[in-house]
Amino acid sequence: VVLLGGVPFISRAPRVAHAVQSPETDAKILNFALLLEYLEDAFYSDALARDALSGDLLAFAQEVSRHEAAHVELLRDALGEKARPRPSFDFGDATSDPERFSSAAMLLEETGSAAYIGQGANLSVGVVVTVGRIASVEARHTAWIRDIVGRHPAPHAADPSMTQEEVSAAIQRTGFLP
Repeated sequence: VVLLGGVPFISRAPRVAHAVQSPETDAKILNFALLLEYLEDAFYSDALARDALSGDLLAFAQEVSRHEAAHVELLRDALGEKARPRPSFDFGDATSDPERFSSAAMLLEETGSAAYIGQGANLSVGVVVTVGRIASVEARHTAWIRDIVGRHPAPHAADPSMTQEEVSAAIQRTGFLP
């Protein structure tokens, strides 16, 4: 534990997969990010179609749905012909029950932010800008949903990172990707 300005700060090195930066690595990472964005895009679209949200949750889902659709397009444009196809998802009742929606949205947004942080160092310089533009918005989504559900919107001085394997495991645990 280190003290920064009198505040305890637990230092932990970021967990990143140290890949060789190359167009092939960029495509692999961008396609993984595209899978996350497809998942988020489908999640919010499904929640809006089910018409079970109201108030702050509805406003959040409407705005974030637009963002996630834009993220999909941004990544698809960056990947061109190398873009993976959109898979199908099964959200069960996670998009039709406000409490389940809130929990799932927080998990998806936190996982997405941690995934971008974990893979950023493995990208070529030109691709980092594209990913950084998305990562900053994903972090704001995380803070927004945390605030809506009454959780501290920025509980850490530095956000955690996740490896691709950790993100894949988190996605599998949701059961959203058959």
